[in-house]
Amino acid sequence: MSIQNRLLLIYTIIFSAAFVLFAMIVYFLPSNRILAETDADLQALATEITPENFSSERNGQIRVAIPNDLVTLETASTFMLLLDQHGNVLAQSNNFTPSNQPLDPNGLSNGPVFNLAKQGSTSLRVYTTPLYLDNDPQSGIIGYLQVARLLNTYASFNRLLAVALLVGFAAATASLFLAVWLTPGLFRPLDDIATVAKQISRADDLSLRVPHSDRVDEIGVLARALNETLQRLERLFQTQQRLLADVSHELRTPLTAIRGNVDLMRRMGGGDEESLDIIQEEVDRLTRLVGDLTLLARADAGGLPLNLKSVELDNLLFEVYRQVSLLDKPVEVVVTEVDQVCVNGDPDRLKQLLLNLVENGIKYTPKGGRVMVGLTKSDNWARITVSDNGIGIPAEDLPFIFDRFYRVDKARNRSQGGSGLGLAIAKWVAQAHGGNIQVESAVNAGTTFTVELPILEKEKKMDELRQENGRTRSSLRLLGATRRKEKQGE
Repeated sequence: MSIQNRLLLIYTIIFSAAFVLFAMIVYFLPSNRILAETDADLQALATEITPENFSSERNGQIRVAIPNDLVTLETASTFMLLLDQHGNVLAQSNNFTPSNQPLDPNGLSNGPVFNLAKQGSTSLRVYTTPLYLDNDPQSGIIGYLQVARLLNTYASFNRLLAVALLVGFAAATASLFLAVWLTPGLFRPLDDIATVAKQISRADDLSLRVPHSDRVDEIGVLARALNETLQRLERLFQTQQRLLADVSHELRTPLTAIRGNVDLMRRMGGGDEESLDIIQEEVDRLTRLVGDLTLLARADAGGLPLNLKSVELDNLLFEVYRQVSLLDKPVEVVVTEVDQVCVNGDPDRLKQLLLNLVENGIKYTPKGGRVMVGLTKSDNWARITVSDNGIGIPAEDLPFIFDRFYRVDKARNRSQGGSGLGLAIAKWVAQAHGGNIQVESAVNAGTTFTVELPILEKEKKMDELRQENGRTRSSLRLLGATRRKEKQGE
């Protein structure tokens, strides 16, 4: 059963149960309460005529002394009749039309009885109680006392209840009809979303988007979430396709070079030193490519743990600088400014991050250019900057510069080496240490990479202590200067 049909069924059950409960409460509770109050009043009125007021003569006549306030019962809603043991009327209140018939013939029994009786078109509530001589049931019944009250208001109330129940039933039916009519409209957006989702699944077209994303209710939130998911899936699918194409291209080039040089050596009948150097170079390149791919694959799977410990970034930066200085390179690598900063990190991975950024700057900086490396700290963050005055990166390529195998066309030169994985590894290392990496670039003006890493907690405390000591020394100097001025004034 669909959600829509289940909701309609639930609506029907709830409305039906609510109406039945409402009808029972409205009908039975007030009705029973009104009758109970009427019966209590009638019983109280009958008991005012005490048994001591009754006497029986030898001929069977009953004498009764009725209190003065009950002689006439001139009120138009309450009546009283006195009957003998055979049901003949002996006396009645003045407000009742003379009659020889009891108000309730069915009430002449051995005990008190409450009944509803009809007198023409008038409804009465009649209380009949037997009378005993000297209030002794063993002496036998000598007559009956019947006290009655009009129930015209009770009948009107019942009619009003019937009308109220009919109105309530009509309201519940109308509400259920509205629910049945409106529910399909409420679920129509979900049907549209499901239809588009099926089209995407059948056509494998991730460029489609589900409708109703401009709504502000839960359906709009769902539509936007699905569209964001589709956008990410589309990008990941495109990245996967590009990855497969780039990996195939990257592997095909060294393999072709190796195969060509092997064929050349076979035709020459011996080993050629130049061919062996080329083969060795391409094998090293394949080894680096496979190593980088393995590292990223393990990182994506969460199987690449970090050996975290306290790392002095300034010493690590100088170590990278010394290593790069030994290379034969056409550009100059300089260190601009270095602060003493400690972070909690893996020294090998952080060194790999720095080397990747510096080597990237060297590759894409023309001969005679400069690559500048600096380390500063601010607001509990260590900032590593690697800048160059090289060819730069176009603005349209900046959002994708950290994607795997992504390289700007102008810089796509095989002779410069690299596989397009260095920046992807650098980004992963920065994020794995709780930091981030950013890039700013302009064509023919240069590129600046900025890596931010959180400073170690004890380093933060040392900074606070140094700042406090600085403030203390400043206060002491100010105090000393003030005292010297006071002495000079004396």
